[in-house]
Amino acid sequence: PVMQEEIFGPVLPIIEFENLDEVIERIKLRPKPLALYFFTTSKDREEKILNSISFGGGCINDTIMHLVSKQMPFGGVGESGMGSYHGRKSFDTFTHYKSILRKSNVLDVALRYPNRKNLKLVKKILK
Repeated sequence: PVMQEEIFGPVLPIIEFENLDEVIERIKLRPKPLALYFFTTSKDREEKILNSISFGGGCINDTIMHLVSKQMPFGGVGESGMGSYHGRKSFDTFTHYKSILRKSNVLDVALRYPNRKNLKLVKKILK
């Protein structure tokens, strides 16, 4: 059956719907799409589709241009992948940022490292 998995071409399924709510419900039944291309002259329909469906990226009244633009991040959500790349986003996506917290041991609070002597005091404080 058509549209059971992601389609990477050269097939373009065309499915007719009576109203926009039907389209939104049908899309929400499947895993989140990598891309969404929506053609409309209505700002209300555009806002409704963009606010109702989670997808990786897309275009309004065009196709593929979000993919070829080096300034726009490209990537998926859910089963289509996580994260995005292109331009600065490529650097951020493929860079590992190692976080390190360095704490001074000057004025270190002894209660932080309880021993048997301080255990009763710590238990009182934690009650």
